[in-house]
Amino acid sequence: MQSTTLVLLIGLMAVSAFYLGRGRSLACVGGPGKGQALHSLPGYYGYFVAIWCVLPALAVLLLWVMIEPRVVVALVVDSLPASYESYSAGELDLLLNNIQNLASGDVVSVDVDAVLSGAAELFNAHIARSRQLLAVLCLGIAVLGGALAWRRINPELRVRNSVESVIRWFLIAASSIAIFTTIGIVLSVLFEALRFFQKVPISEFLFGTSWSPQTAIRADQVGSSGSFGAVPLFTGTMLITSIAMVVAVPVGLMTAIYLAEYSSTRVRGIAKPLLEVLAGIPTVVYGFFAALTVAPWVRNAGESAGISVASESALAAGLVMGIMIIPLVSSLADDAINAVPSAMRDGALGLGSTRSETMTKVILPAALPGIVGGILLAVSRAIGETMIVVMAAGLSANLTANPFEAVTTVTVQIVTLLVGDQEFDSAKTLAAFALGLMLFVVTLILNVIGLGVVRKYREEYD
Repeated sequence: MQSTTLVLLIGLMAVSAFYLGRGRSLACVGGPGKGQALHSLPGYYGYFVAIWCVLPALAVLLLWVMIEPRVVVALVVDSLPASYESYSAGELDLLLNNIQNLASGDVVSVDVDAVLSGAAELFNAHIARSRQLLAVLCLGIAVLGGALAWRRINPELRVRNSVESVIRWFLIAASSIAIFTTIGIVLSVLFEALRFFQKVPISEFLFGTSWSPQTAIRADQVGSSGSFGAVPLFTGTMLITSIAMVVAVPVGLMTAIYLAEYSSTRVRGIAKPLLEVLAGIPTVVYGFFAALTVAPWVRNAGESAGISVASESALAAGLVMGIMIIPLVSSLADDAINAVPSAMRDGALGLGSTRSETMTKVILPAALPGIVGGILLAVSRAIGETMIVVMAAGLSANLTANPFEAVTTVTVQIVTLLVGDQEFDSAKTLAAFALGLMLFVVTLILNVIGLGVVRKYREEYD
């Protein structure tokens, strides 16, 4: 039996256990009309039985799924002829991989002989037997747990406390998943970045002005040493992000102000969904728009003004990225403005302020924490954008502040470094983790700044 089918069966048993537990609680006091004699609501008794039916079975299922592969592999290895005992760890891993591929019907990298086919058949037999035992064990535990909980039901049983305790621990576990996932991401990037800094000095990475991560196999080949100065990447990232923010922040903020304070209900009902549609366009479509429409227009406009503009420029990428971020800034700013208490708005108007004065002197300062948070989120979105930069700004790591030249960003270089079959033991590949660590640090700094602004103004307007 497949694990998915087994989980569905346990779920159906939990639903049945809920109604059985609820019915028994009412039967203990003489019927639905006497539910007030119970310590808890009848539904809590149903949840109590369902929890005891589901949780032990799911715990066994999770433990079994974690242990099963190792046990099956150990049994298959023990069944191999004695001649395979001399295999090294790498050869044995390759053999096991071929056995598993043959068992699942995939392509194997060696000729299939009697030993390999026999091992694959044994592997499938052990898996089938394991799944049968798992199904019987889980369903039996589910029935046993539900039956024991059902028998414990009585009017004095404090099931509400038990159910709410389980729910509280479930919520704590769900919150911990996000925390531990963040810690795992940080540690995985940090450890690989430290390996990179063992090969390349951190001073060269942070302050070097030449980025050429291509390394050769032999020392006598051109580019064998590589250059890992990331300053051009940081400069290109900040240049494109700045152009995008110059476009997105004023337009998005003014759009939010108009929709929140000045537009009619009809106009808002039309414009708001259109902005949401603009936010849902895939970034690759924006990349096509940048490469085929905006970039040629920028180049032609520059030539008509006597300015030399590259076919791929930071200006084209920044303009399109700003257009892409406008809905994000507008939506968050609109929510922040609408969250301002109406009493502040009415009080300012009652004192004789115009609508413009009310907006600039009362509403915007009060909504500033939300607006700043939205802008910082938009900055993080711009820093992490890749597709538009690849298609409109190019891959050249140029150290320049000229928006008419081709530049590249940190995220584009991360993608470039990790494309294809790579071994994570060279400075070229490990450089991607160092760049990722720098992005994480920059994002963390932006979040700290945003929290500081929010805390300062929230104390004033709460």
